[in-house]
Amino acid sequence: MLHGLLQVWFGWVRDGGYLGVIALMAMESSIFPVPSEIVIPPAAFWASQGRMSYTGVVLAGTFGSWLGSAITYWVSRWIGRALILRWGRIVFITPEGVNRAELFVQRYEVGGVFFARLLPVIRHLISIPAGIARMSFGVFSLVTVLGAFIWCTVLTWFGARITAAHPDLMNDPEALMRMVKQEGQWIVGAVLVLCALYFLVMRLTSRSSTPGAAV
Repeated sequence: MLHGLLQVWFGWVRDGGYLGVIALMAMESSIFPVPSEIVIPPAAFWASQGRMSYTGVVLAGTFGSWLGSAITYWVSRWIGRALILRWGRIVFITPEGVNRAELFVQRYEVGGVFFARLLPVIRHLISIPAGIARMSFGVFSLVTVLGAFIWCTVLTWFGARITAAHPDLMNDPEALMRMVKQEGQWIVGAVLVLCALYFLVMRLTSRSSTPGAAV
């Protein structure tokens, strides 16, 4: 089933161009398990062939990410936590996942949402607790766009490099996705290091601002 879906999504990028990228990245940033590794890298390859531009791929990916996140934010804000916990399993949202994402937002606030845009798995869930918590939509949109822009830029550069070195991967979307994930582990590692530093600063700042902390 996954193989068939990857073929379909791959075709959307190939045939739909920027609109395909926007649609798939909107899905990736909502509740649908579309891997961005099967969207941006092939788009970057076709940009190298002149069918699109690198800037256009980044902007389309960023807009799609914001669009999917914004829809999820407003739906979550409108229907509330109770209904999400009750019916979320239908669309693969578990109570445990929602609880972890909520704790993440509460503990790390705006910076947490920004870094979540750069991390696998949590990227498509972070809009839910942000909506439930009624985070300012303007602030939410700003950090979402910044995070998505960075992610799409890195993935475009990385995807172009990999597909240029291994053009045969364009005939096998599943192998392309595996290659991007395998070769891109250092990117995730770098993001995790930055996250850890941010979280450490947040925790130290919180402790130092607590009354009596210096006693």
